Amino acid sequence: MNKKALAILMRARMKPNHLTNFALSPISNELNQILSNSHGNRSSENGEHHAMEHGKEKLNHQRSFEVVRESMHSVISMNKTEVGDSVLNEFLEGYCSLSFENRRKLLLTLAKEYDLNRAQVRELIKQYLGLQPPGSEAQSGGVEDEGFLSTFYRIERNLRHSLKPVYETLFERLNTHPEGLKFLTIIRADILSILTEGNIASLRALDSYLKEKLTTWLSPAALELHQITWDDPASLLEKIVFYEAVHPISNLIDLKRRLGVGRRCFGYFHSAIPREPLIFIEVALLKNIAETIQEVLWDNPPIAESEATCALFYSISSTQPGLAGINLGKFLIKRVITLVKIDMPHISPYPRFMQWLLSKLASQSKLAKAEDISRSSADRSRLTFYENILEPEEERALIDSSGDLASGKSGMEIMLNLLTPTTHEWSNSDKLLSALKLPLMRLCARYLLQEKKRGKALDSVANFHLQNGAMVQRINWMADQSEKGLKQSAGIMVNYVYRPENIEEYAQSYFSKGHIHSSYDVKRYIQ
Repeated sequence: MNKKALAILMRARMKPNHLTNFALSPISNELNQILSNSHGNRSSENGEHHAMEHGKEKLNHQRSFEVVRESMHSVISMNKTEVGDSVLNEFLEGYCSLSFENRRKLLLTLAKEYDLNRAQVRELIKQYLGLQPPGSEAQSGGVEDEGFLSTFYRIERNLRHSLKPVYETLFERLNTHPEGLKFLTIIRADILSILTEGNIASLRALDSYLKEKLTTWLSPAALELHQITWDDPASLLEKIVFYEAVHPISNLIDLKRRLGVGRRCFGYFHSAIPREPLIFIEVALLKNIAETIQEVLWDNPPIAESEATCALFYSISSTQPGLAGINLGKFLIKRVITLVKIDMPHISPYPRFMQWLLSKLASQSKLAKAEDISRSSADRSRLTFYENILEPEEERALIDSSGDLASGKSGMEIMLNLLTPTTHEWSNSDKLLSALKLPLMRLCARYLLQEKKRGKALDSVANFHLQNGAMVQRINWMADQSEKGLKQSAGIMVNYVYRPENIEEYAQSYFSKGHIHSSYDVKRYIQ
């Protein structure tokens, strides 16, 4: 085994170095408290000793927080010429040494105490509203006076300045540091993590402002597209293994296959984070659009590249949690399409289909039981919220095929009982596979094309591709029979196709009207 292979083998399964690794566990203080309490039966002398130690530790934590807070204030308040790398380094290192709870405390301080000056904004608005608009009758002869206009310009300039929060200075100065951009993504990842605990308005505003800044600094013009190959450094390849989020890379042979003949891997890089892709995409050159992911992952040997008629990208992975919501994938896909210059299908899971389906089956089955309507279709028609999502022939087939694996008074209840267990026994029965295929494929099409949230596709993966200009081309039965595939989407996968000549049109119609373009083969399931 060569040195590169050995390096990847040894390091790929370890999490890459990350500044957040410096964070201390939020439960460390609780653990110290428990350990202190466990010695309660010892002598009073030992008890006093532990109390003193605990008090010192608490004081050190508090002092550490205050030091970092003061360091942050220095970065913001110092004159621009005085803020050098040493000042920024002190804040970066201090922040990374804080526990998560202290990071939370510091970010809330930043959001609330370094926001914009609203009293100043109100005063400037009051001044502005008190001026007569240029060209009004109040001005002599209707002639615009330059002195009068200069008052407008001055107040408008001051108003623009006052509408910028004070913490903008922190973000912009950190961005000048060699490690600043990476550090800002870590700060935003922490903000997003805190927001999952509760919607704090000031912190949400902080996140929104930082997201805007990162979007500007990570514009396509600032990014470099790089084709990742087996010849790249082991440190880069191990990150590809670690960050692959869709189809995990199982071993070195798998990695080499994905970077070899008939395969491509492209990543977006930024000069401030040079050895780590921000996002990367994996592509397979094929004769025909694949129906299963196994065809892509285990195509051995691959076809000659000269025989390829389509380029299928089967995985796209983001590496920075702090860049969530910043659509770098849109630009990456378009760049890769221009490089390959042929139709780009994408075979993709839709990870929340089973979650939606099981929830739908459970609610409708519960409603059916509560109203005791399973016996009479006449009764069903009177219920506003009841919907039998199965066709009559589908229901009969399920009842006839379920055998001992599942029971129930209705087809929906049987389907729920079949699909809920994590053993997925239904996937091993030819009879059940036959009975489930039509309803699952039809419900999959409905989920992709008709289930919406705020006018857009309910499924997050579908929404990503549709807003980037793809169309839903094909639904593939039992395309991913892995544990993950069966759990998330009943083994079904979807082909999205990007056609260069239609990308802008499809993206615009989806963005403006929520229109989802799909092939006839997909539409026929719900017609």
